[in-house]
Amino acid sequence: MTADRLATRFAACKKAGRAALITFVTAGDPTAADTPAILDALVEGGADIIELGMPFTDPMADGPAIELANLRSLGSGTKTKDIFALAAAFRDRHPDTPLVLMGYANTMLARGPDWFADQCKAAGVDGVICVDVPPEEDAEIGPALRAAGIHLIRLATPTTDAARLPAVLNGASGFLYHVAVAGITGKQQAAQAAVEQAVAKLKAATDLPIAVGFGVRSADQAAAIGRVADGVVVGSAIVDIVGSHGNAAAPFVKDFVAALRDALNANSPHFRETAA
Repeated sequence: MTADRLATRFAACKKAGRAALITFVTAGDPTAADTPAILDALVEGGADIIELGMPFTDPMADGPAIELANLRSLGSGTKTKDIFALAAAFRDRHPDTPLVLMGYANTMLARGPDWFADQCKAAGVDGVICVDVPPEEDAEIGPALRAAGIHLIRLATPTTDAARLPAVLNGASGFLYHVAVAGITGKQQAAQAAVEQAVAKLKAATDLPIAVGFGVRSADQAAAIGRVADGVVVGSAIVDIVGSHGNAAAPFVKDFVAALRDALNANSPHFRETAA
């Protein structure tokens, strides 16, 4: 990998004394023509890392908000080629902001793992989260991504015990995504005590940055999680804004993301010294 944008961004956030803000939207929601403005709004609002969802007809890990976003995107005709075009154009506009594709194996492997990995590399994608391929069954996409210099970001859950964690970490890079609730996105809120316990366990097992997502919907939640994790992932709450405002969503997205970023900034001792 010629430039490790993920490592650079996590290091910059650590130096600033705050967690990275990681935001998620679905590519092509409501249409592929609307997505660039929404992605730009995420960056302008202060997102450090962006996850771009690849729409899929059966998003088993996602709740109603992202499921509806997938249906809006697919209904508007979004194709895989459009997602890579969006990613490449984003990279041209934002050369330093890490971009991660998140989705499901059917979409990623339809043309083969090497094709997918090559497209990621050509578009300037930094990492991939494949939700439904467990590490024990990863004979295809992981090796292809690593060969192309793309981070494979793995998921750990509340049920990932000490016996299985080494398998999850084997071949993982970029960061480790801790799924804070045992369920689908957007429906439950993570219990802070459980998050703190899980992050401590994961930090004892790996040097990878630990990002926490699923069930993070407010600035207060983000700030609390950001005090213990290296990154905070917010998705469904942003996707709900897109669902409510459609092609006029960008300014509302920017304002919401800015509030999240302000909450994370407030955790930083540098920020508190400046504000004093």
